[in-house]
Amino acid sequence: MTSHSARAAIARVFWRLSPWRLARETEPVAGPRILVGAPHTSNFDFLLMLAIAWDAGMRIHWLGKRELFRGMAGPVMRALGGIPVDRANASGVVDEVVARARRTEGFLLVVTPEGTRRGAGWRSGFYRIAWSAGLPVTLGFADGSTRTAGLGPTLALTGDVGADMDRIRAFYRDKSGVRPQYRTEPRLHDEAGLTRQLAEGREGRKRD
Repeated sequence: MTSHSARAAIARVFWRLSPWRLARETEPVAGPRILVGAPHTSNFDFLLMLAIAWDAGMRIHWLGKRELFRGMAGPVMRALGGIPVDRANASGVVDEVVARARRTEGFLLVVTPEGTRRGAGWRSGFYRIAWSAGLPVTLGFADGSTRTAGLGPTLALTGDVGADMDRIRAFYRDKSGVRPQYRTEPRLHDEAGLTRQLAEGREGRKRD
């Protein structure tokens, strides 16, 4: 049995035994992209993410703090698609991932953008990476109210951060997460400011 077929078999068993129901993509997307995982409210989200991706035949990458990759856990985390990052250096993380996306065929990155502090909103890294690398964004979800998890629509970002986030907010409005009390509203800090920043960066590239 190949590693791909083994992952698919594990996913089939998981969804057969799990009380959760899988929602597959209605229109599967080919090629590299960013997969948003939200609401991110529980460690169980990681298992759901793997089961969703393995069922779809995806070989995903995900970002994890460097401490998770120390010692014997390191090889396991990397085999599951983990990329160790220094989250204290946010701009460096974006640059590193964009570079990896551009040199990796079929790059699929799962990002959980919710901050670690309750009520802190979403981190903008997923948007910056997708915009800089020219990647679409697929909305993955877990909804505890219906015990459903899977992949929703795929969006092409416009650079108008507020408008794009309005579409994202509309999709997640009725998605509660595994532990609803930890759900965070999909809102970035200063969305208008990020729109201006991205536009200025685009104009700078044109001048260069």
